[in-house]
Amino acid sequence: MRLKILHRTTYSYSDPVPYALQQLRLTAKDRPCQKVFDWKIEVTGGRKELSFEDQNANQVVLISYHGDGHEIVVEATGEVETRDTSGVSGQHGGFAPLWLFQRPTDLTRQGNGIRSLVKGLNADIEDPIARCHALSERVLEAVKYEKGQTGTETSAEAALTAGTGVCQDHAHVFIAAARQLGFPARYVSGYLFMEETEQQDASHAWAEVHIAGLGWVGFDVPNEVCPDERYVRVATGLDYSEAAPISGLNFGAQGEKLGVDIKVSRVAQSQQQQQS
Repeated sequence: MRLKILHRTTYSYSDPVPYALQQLRLTAKDRPCQKVFDWKIEVTGGRKELSFEDQNANQVVLISYHGDGHEIVVEATGEVETRDTSGVSGQHGGFAPLWLFQRPTDLTRQGNGIRSLVKGLNADIEDPIARCHALSERVLEAVKYEKGQTGTETSAEAALTAGTGVCQDHAHVFIAAARQLGFPARYVSGYLFMEETEQQDASHAWAEVHIAGLGWVGFDVPNEVCPDERYVRVATGLDYSEAAPISGLNFGAQGEKLGVDIKVSRVAQSQQQQQS
């Protein structure tokens, strides 16, 4: 499947921003499950300082902005050809060792809720894939999908206590629980193509577990599937903080308003032939 992505983020301020730095993890990855075409990032109202590959093999662009402007626009666009690999995204790579992905973070630290959630899974289900599917079902049962109840700072334990959340929370709960079961696990940010609409409110997130002999395998809890050709992988990390599309800081900014415009559309076969 050939997918076209547009991800535009607009920051508007009542007063000029004295100074700000942002890290952009908005570049889709070339992997066995996807091939990236013509990907670019444009910044209006700021400038690109440098780019580098982080410990998770994410392409990071560092941008700064300051001066008299009242608006900053970051736009990522490109096309990706995807294929269904039953959720398998490939073997482990990057500078971060595999054992690091069993380490808890502030967002994925295990408490009594996580320990109760996984009770019996290791003993009852021998096959690791089946165990992860069973875990995904438990997470969705424990944390119902509901917008507006959690934020980027919500931990896995907090989401479990609240009983509601979005894909980010499902990923954090799943990751924390998978690590409790002994699996290396990580967070994935990206996009999901939906037939009914190309306009979306936010990017998507899911979890991956490393399984011996297979490599990294994805699990999208709220959609109850392993990622297929509808999914575009962009960034990975121990949790959201390492895979966030945009993160950073600013000094002296007043009256910030954030606007996000995301479109994920399918490229028609006729258009693909014209481009080739």
